[in-house]
Amino acid sequence: MTSKASRTNQVGRADRADRADRAVTWAEASARRLERQFLARPAGRGTPVAEVVGAMLGAHAQVLSAAEVSVGVRAVGVTQADVRAALWDDRSLVKTFGPRGTVHLLPAAGLPLWCAALTAVPVGPSPFPPDVRVTEEQAEQIVAAIGDALEGVCLTVEELGEAVVARTGSWAGDLVMPAFQDLWPRWRQVMHRAGWSGALCFGPNRGRKVTYTRPPRFDPAPGKEALRELVRRYLRAYGPATPQHFAKWLAAPTGWAAALFTELAEAGEVEEVAFEGAAAWVAARDTGFPDGPVRGVRLLPYFDAYAIAAQPRESLFPGEAYRRALAGGQAGNYPVLLVDGVVAGVWHQRRRGRRTTVTVEPVGRRLSAGQERELGEQVERVGEVLEAKAELVVGKVTVGPHA
Repeated sequence: MTSKASRTNQVGRADRADRADRAVTWAEASARRLERQFLARPAGRGTPVAEVVGAMLGAHAQVLSAAEVSVGVRAVGVTQADVRAALWDDRSLVKTFGPRGTVHLLPAAGLPLWCAALTAVPVGPSPFPPDVRVTEEQAEQIVAAIGDALEGVCLTVEELGEAVVARTGSWAGDLVMPAFQDLWPRWRQVMHRAGWSGALCFGPNRGRKVTYTRPPRFDPAPGKEALRELVRRYLRAYGPATPQHFAKWLAAPTGWAAALFTELAEAGEVEEVAFEGAAAWVAARDTGFPDGPVRGVRLLPYFDAYAIAAQPRESLFPGEAYRRALAGGQAGNYPVLLVDGVVAGVWHQRRRGRRTTVTVEPVGRRLSAGQERELGEQVERVGEVLEAKAELVVGKVTVGPHA
């Protein structure tokens, strides 16, 4: 007679095998991701900008105009003015430090989740030498000082530095951090942690100078549950995916990500599928995929969320596109041309007053007449987002990758 525990284990193994036998192709995964990213069909007119950004899991905003294009090409009628209004007028968006410690636009309503999840990710070893880095105690002092200094005001980085040093000590202002052929003060190495904790976000520019302020106070979600919810949202947006894909997107340790996925699997919150012949995961009960591939032409700007997060990268950047549209294997450094859901070229726009020239360089294929017409429409749309008259030039992009 078989024991109850043995029968349970057999059922578990059978269920796991059944899930793993669910084969998902790249075309199916790509079609679902594009639909959920509003790239198969843009969000309807009047869709809140924050909803579009939420579907992307944040819009990379180191280059704000690129973030505006990322959002604009995903929503009918949205322009850079609408994105800026969401940031600075109704404050439904926040510009702050997001995944990988990079600048993102995030929905303000999602800050309790984002801050709790990001601060719960293990921090790797400091890249700085011992005489430059700060201790954990000093990092906490700096973050607290930043939050206190920014309460109700907008400060430039120089003004914020003076306030931090006044609240901590001269050690925080030591010019020891190599940065862009210059030296930055010691305290700046934990600015991203201040953003993650909710002590800092970006304010409106003061002339040409960036300012920082403090977002409205909120109660963070419990860290462990926030992480689990972030995994579920990531898988809904970019699944099927592996723990390694999630770790790369978040700049987190792969072993830690694998343990987190195992915990979620044991709790029945994620399901295993076979994706392009390898094991991958989707959110529990989120196993439906479109029947056919997505057709069409799209233009994605620098550091677009889809180009960075969609994996495996070799499938998104097939053949010659992998060499041309990536910088040493890193996505985002070139704006990309998508054709039928995969990267098929690069592009660049040069603004002159109220006009912009968009140069598109297809790679690895010739565009059909229909695709060229659609490309022209997409170039017009980029111009509308940037509130400029756009002209299409098909030819070689001579601009190198963005740093």
